[in-house]
Amino acid sequence: MTKSRIAAYTLLALSAAVYLALGYATPRTAFTQLLLLYAVLFAAYLYMANHKLNIWVGIGAAILFRLLFLFAEPALSDDYFRFIWDGRLLAAGVNPYAHIPSFFITADAPQVAGITKDLYQQLNSQQYFSVYPPVTQAVFWLSATLSPESIKGSIVVMRFILILAELGSILLLLRLLRKMALPEKHLLLYALNPLVIVELTGNLHFEAIMIFFLLLALHQLFYQRSIVSGVAFGLAIGAKLIPLMFLPFLLRKLGFYKFVVFAASALFILIAIFYPLVNLELLQNMWQSIDLYFQRFEFNASFYYLLRWLGFRLTGYNQIAILGPLLSLITLVVIIALAFVKKLASIRRLAGYMAVALTVYLFLATTVHPWYICTVLALTVVSNFRYAVVWSGLAILTYATYRHTPYHEDLGLVTLEYTLVFLWVLVELYLYRQRRRYPNLKG
Repeated sequence: MTKSRIAAYTLLALSAAVYLALGYATPRTAFTQLLLLYAVLFAAYLYMANHKLNIWVGIGAAILFRLLFLFAEPALSDDYFRFIWDGRLLAAGVNPYAHIPSFFITADAPQVAGITKDLYQQLNSQQYFSVYPPVTQAVFWLSATLSPESIKGSIVVMRFILILAELGSILLLLRLLRKMALPEKHLLLYALNPLVIVELTGNLHFEAIMIFFLLLALHQLFYQRSIVSGVAFGLAIGAKLIPLMFLPFLLRKLGFYKFVVFAASALFILIAIFYPLVNLELLQNMWQSIDLYFQRFEFNASFYYLLRWLGFRLTGYNQIAILGPLLSLITLVVIIALAFVKKLASIRRLAGYMAVALTVYLFLATTVHPWYICTVLALTVVSNFRYAVVWSGLAILTYATYRHTPYHEDLGLVTLEYTLVFLWVLVELYLYRQRRRYPNLKG
C-alpha cells in the first residue's frame, strides 16, 4: 500500500472521529471548538478529494460519515423543532399552513397530541406560517406518525430519509460525471464535503431532497425523457421553491414544445401534491411568511450589507423592506438575461448556468445560511469551477454569530468570507476566459 493511500485511510478514520465529536459534543455556542474541528475535517477533505482514493471507498466513507449522525440531535440549527411541530399537526389531521404556532397555545385552540408549550418554546418561527412545501411536509408527517411522542425518534426518521436522498444524489452525480466524460473523482467534492455532511445530514436540512430530485431531472434530460424529468423537477420544487428560478434555462435548453411537455409534467405533480393541503387562503398565508423573509430577515449577506450600510448613511434607518424585493427583482432580471443570451447546448452547460443563477441569487440575498451553498456545490461538481468548495470551507465562520446571547453577527468575519469567495470567483472567471481563448492551455 502506497504512502498516499495510507494517509488517505488515516484521514478517513480521523474524519470519522471528528464527525462524532461534532455531532454529539459540539454545541453551536462553542465556536472555537467548532471551527477547529471543521478545519481538521476540511483539510482532510481537500486531501482526499485531490488524491487517488478509490471512488467506491470514498462513497462508502461518505455514507458512513452521514450514518454517524443518525442518533444525534442537530447541534447547529433549531429548525427541526418546526419540522416536528408541522409533522405532529399533520399526523393529527390539522393543516400546518392554516395557523401560526402561537394560535395553538391560546385557551380557545384545539388540543393536538404532541403540540405542547415546551415544544412551542423551542420554535424559532412562532409568529410565522409554515413555508415548507408538501414534499418536506410528507417527511415531517412520516416522522411524527412513526414516532408520535419522541423528538429523538422523529429526528432519526427524518435523518434516515435524508441519508437515502444523499445516497441517491451521490449515485446520480456519478452517473452524470460518466455521461459527461468527466473524472469520477470530482464526485468526492460533494460526497465528502464537510458542509454538505454537517448541514444536510447533521442539521436536518431538506436541501438534500431538493438536490436529489434536481439531479434526477438533469439525469433524465440526458435520455430525452421530458415527462419523467418534469415530474422530478416538480418534486424538487415540492421540497424547496428555489428550483423555480431555473425554469428560464430549461426553456432555453429544451425549446418551446419540449418545454411545454416538461412544464406540464412538473405542474401536474405540483398540483397533485399541493392540492390536499393548500387552497387560495393558505397559499396567501405561505406567501405572507415568504414575503416577510425577504423584508425582515438578514444573515450572512454580501451586497445587501453594503447597501444596508449605505441606506443607514443616507436615511438613518434600515431599508430592508425596499432592498430585499429590489435585489430579488435584479436577480430575476439577471437570470432571464443569462437564459436568453447564452446558448445551452448541453446538460453540463445547463447545470453550470443553474449554478450561476443560484450564485447570483445568494450574492444578492438578505439571508444566506451555510446550507444554501450545498446546492451550488452539487451543480458545480460537473464544471471546472471550484468557488463553491472554497465557500463551503468559509461558511462555517457564520456560526461565530452564536457565541453570544443575544446573537450578534461578526461583520469582520462576513467580510473575510465574501472577500475570499469573490476573489476566487474572479480568478476562476479569468482562467475560464483564458481557456476559451486558448483551448490548448493546460489547467
